Amino acid sequence: MAEQLYPNLYRIQIPLPKSPLKYLNSYVIRAGDRNLVIDTGLNREVCKKAMLEGLAEIGIGLDTFDLFITHLHPDHFGLVSELAGETTRIYFNRPDGERLENSQIFEHIYQYSAKNGFPVAGLSDAFNQNPGVRHGPGWMARLNILNENDRITVGDYEFTCIRTPGHTPGHTCLYEPRKRIFISGDHVLYDITPHIQCWADNGNPLQDYLLSLDKVRELDVEQALPGHRSLFRDFTERIDALKHHHSRRLTEVEEILVRRSPLNAYEVASEMSWNLNSKGWTAFPPSQKWFATGEAIAHLRYLEMDNRVRRARTDPVIGYKTV
Repeated sequence: MAEQLYPNLYRIQIPLPKSPLKYLNSYVIRAGDRNLVIDTGLNREVCKKAMLEGLAEIGIGLDTFDLFITHLHPDHFGLVSELAGETTRIYFNRPDGERLENSQIFEHIYQYSAKNGFPVAGLSDAFNQNPGVRHGPGWMARLNILNENDRITVGDYEFTCIRTPGHTPGHTCLYEPRKRIFISGDHVLYDITPHIQCWADNGNPLQDYLLSLDKVRELDVEQALPGHRSLFRDFTERIDALKHHHSRRLTEVEEILVRRSPLNAYEVASEMSWNLNSKGWTAFPPSQKWFATGEAIAHLRYLEMDNRVRRARTDPVIGYKTV
């Protein structure tokens, strides 16, 4: 079902079965001959059906729109191959595009997961349940790369691209200053906290994310349109709440290592608090344990770069302790 939010701007809720995210918010801007769809859903029949039914309600045909994808995760990018035609422009960012082109990315993440303590016996299940493996786009489309401050004009809307790395290296939001609309992808969510993970020894995704929150905090935003769950207006307050959440998370990780160390990231994740309907860590599905481990690594990496924790060992598994 398509929901009109503003003149010629609609939301289609794309279901994400068996996901705690519940659904993706796909935004559609109607502008006559060339419309725009922002984010798509997974490469699954249920997602495609919801998208096509929503577009039909709005009166938009398959060959009449371009696609803007906020970031590479399959719940936002996966359906591109089913929607894009010969004339479709697919707007995307370069850092995430490079990851899509890297055929070895999953192998590297697999090995790095084991290096951080994830049990090898459970890795296959975790990866097989990963929507990026199961419901990705299936082919590499030709991308139209957009950079910081590039603009997209669609009908009465003129959006500015704002690069917000953290959730992914090239995550990009859209800001319409005249109408004070901020399309936030997974950068700023309201009902849930965006997942920040780290799968490499270089970079600092959590620091990138916190700096990206600061980057957009002072924008004049009346309405935020996130990639999941509820739309919201208290933009600045939500950003402050997200920053506070990660501050508490960092303290929690330090306290875990004070109680017992050295610990690897998988062990740290097992002692962190998680807002999931489950009977504790042992009952978590393998895929959720894997996501949790990635988030633990991101927080450990931040603390390591801030000289608050250090590596007590590196082989065969990385172990951390407080400084």
